[in-house]
Order: sequence, then C-alpha cells, then structure tokens
Amino acid sequence: MDDVAETGTGAGAVGLRSAAELVDYVETVGVNKARLPLQSTVVLGILAGMFIGLGCLVYTLVTSDTALSFAARQMLGGLSFCVGLVLVVVAGAELLTGNILMTVAWASGKLKFSDLARNWAVVALANLAGSVLLALIVLYSGTLGLNKGLVATHALEVAGHKDGLNLLTALVSGVMCNLLVCLAVWLAYAGRTVADKILAVLFPITTFVACGFEHSVADMYFLPLGLMLRASGVVAPGVTSVTLGATVSHLIVVILGNIVGGGLLVGLMYHWAYRVKSAANAATTGQTSGAGK
Repeated sequence: MDDVAETGTGAGAVGLRSAAELVDYVETVGVNKARLPLQSTVVLGILAGMFIGLGCLVYTLVTSDTALSFAARQMLGGLSFCVGLVLVVVAGAELLTGNILMTVAWASGKLKFSDLARNWAVVALANLAGSVLLALIVLYSGTLGLNKGLVATHALEVAGHKDGLNLLTALVSGVMCNLLVCLAVWLAYAGRTVADKILAVLFPITTFVACGFEHSVADMYFLPLGLMLRASGVVAPGVTSVTLGATVSHLIVVILGNIVGGGLLVGLMYHWAYRVKSAANAATTGQTSGAGK
C-alpha cells in the first residue's frame, strides 16, 4: 500500500512522522496510487484480496472453537485477522478500504474525482477476484474440514449472519469498520520500520474485528465462500439461505459505509485539520511580507 520509497538513511528518516507530515505523505501516496499502471493495480489488487482472505481464514479457524468464551473468541479472532492487513501494509498491495484515503489527495486538488472513482472501481474488482479465488482454493484445501468440520460450519454461519443484516446496520457497521482500518493505515504510514507498521496495525484492526464491523473486502471472501458451501451441501444452525442478490446488495452498502468511514471521518478530517491551518499560516506570512515592503 505504501508507494513512497523509504531510504532509511539521513536525519529525516529517524523517528515517526508527525501528524502534519502524515498529511503530506498520504497525499503523495494517493497520487502515486492513481498513477500506477493498470496491470500493476490489478495484480496488486488481486493480491490484496487474497491477503485479506487469508486473515479471514485464520479468523474463522480461531473463532470456530466453541470452547472459548465470547470475549476470547472475538479478541483472538480479531488478532488473528491482522495477518491480512499486515501482509497488505508490509508486503505491499492495493486494498480498496485503504485506498479510500486517496480522498486526501483529492481534497488538496492533486487528484480529480474521476481519478478516485477509476482507482476504486479497478481495485474493488481486483480485490473481489482475489477474494473469490482464495475462497475457491480454501474450499478444496481441506482446511474447512478441521475441528471435525466446525470450521466449515462456522464459515457458513459468518456468511449467513452477514447475508441477514439489514442495510442500515450494514452501512453504519461499514462506516465504523473503515474508520478503524484507515486509522490503522494512517498509523502504519507514520512508521518507518516493519516493526512500526505491524504494531500500528494490530490494535485498530483487532478492535474492528472484535466488534463485528463490516469490511467490504473481507465480505468479498466470506460471502462467496458461504455461497460455495451452501452449494456443496454444508448446513449450519440458523442459516436458512445465503443468496447472490443479498450478497451484492450487502457489498454495495458496506462499500459506501467504508467510503464514509475512511474517506470522510479519517482522510478529510485530517486534511481539514492541517491543510486549513497551513493555508491560514501561508496567508498570514504573505500579508506580513507584503507589509514589510
């Protein structure tokens, strides 16, 4: 996700980036993402979908253990899911929920809205392709048969729960999710080492997963896997159906919520906090300079 090269040398590479420096950095990253060649964007988007799917797989494995208490399942599941975001942030990939921070570059006038829409559309489709591909691989990998088949049953339960959410709940849950995901990405951008970035990801991502908020790319794995499991004859208590129509509606609404949560409540908020101040300071400096002539 981080498209700006780190030299790791010199005084400027020591310590974390300040909040104001981060706004400049995120702007630059956003511009670089918009300029990335189509082939690179698609390939990295597919990888991101697969990486998030891996996090979902480990989450399902952990939370299928019925011997754990509710709180333990949620927290351990959230922590295990972090592997997906760690892979995206450290290895590098194009993830829709993180790319929503490109609103910072748009608000600064460095990107057009058409640049955002094009990037988000391509990345969303690539994420979907990667997520579905991994779900298909997992279906035939034998992993879902672990824990006496409870992993498969729980995967279907997760899909059924998401499929059954009303659209308002899915929307608001999507807002809350990407508020935390984009804060995790923002914190990771502040770091300069692999350890910095991993640590930055852990707490916000564990929080959003433990609270059960809706991540559009994770849902691109969970819901297609649920459809595959239903077609394979897997059943789960309380899950009457997982349908393609409900899956599509759910994903559209969650994506909209993710855009509000990350693009507005994180990206634009930080832009307004620091860019307005910078513009005011620049205007004051200009007036002072003019008065001295």
